[in-house]
Amino acid sequence: MEHLNMQSMDKVAANVAKIRELFPNCVTERINNEGKLEHAIDFDMLKQELSDHVVDGLQERYQFTWPDKRKAILAANAPINKTLRPCREESVDFDNTENLYIEGDNLEVLKLLQETYLGKVKMIYIDPPYNTGKDFVYNDDFKQSAWEYIENSGQFDEEGNRLVTNTESNGRFHTDWLNMIYPRLKLAKDLLSEDGVLCISMDENEEVNLIKLCNEIFGIKNFIGDVIRKSKTMTADNGNGVIRQH
Repeated sequence: MEHLNMQSMDKVAANVAKIRELFPNCVTERINNEGKLEHAIDFDMLKQELSDHVVDGLQERYQFTWPDKRKAILAANAPINKTLRPCREESVDFDNTENLYIEGDNLEVLKLLQETYLGKVKMIYIDPPYNTGKDFVYNDDFKQSAWEYIENSGQFDEEGNRLVTNTESNGRFHTDWLNMIYPRLKLAKDLLSEDGVLCISMDENEEVNLIKLCNEIFGIKNFIGDVIRKSKTMTADNGNGVIRQH
């Protein structure tokens, strides 16, 4: 039989590609035995995605991480025992309208929408807190935006937990914001259709972290770009010689 110098299909690469489609955040970069850079599965992260408790593990690799990131993954994957209740008395033409307005914690609502709108949403637009130090309040057990408990900011929530603004003096300034936005973006991804698009309003306070986060959750190949809004020219700079217009 004539020997042909042909290579069979790389099953490992094919399996990595399949996992990448399902869990883009579980694909990382590493140096192989030949000293070349290659894609590989982050098994610690994959175990976390397939587990209902925090999985510990440490391996040198390219990654974007912060304290309690694994808990943020659990927050996205954990089921809830709640349902949506129609408010007919507050609605207009409830039986015939094609519009739906939902009031409630957006993390819980995103989970409830999975059953009906999984992979069906064409566009999601979000305007999360910019984490300026004043627009985001939190406590140790539950992260929320300022508009959800604006009347309680710096006071107490319904369960008696003291709420404080997320200022730079807080050692977890970026961490708390990332733990709030991460599970919400993961749930939003599952709602989007194949040709769906996610639009996010953000300023420079968390823009870099947000792009890294979206690259991990959605895959860097799905990044379309930044749309910059030109604002009114400021007459004075911020003390660093840069006049901000965007």
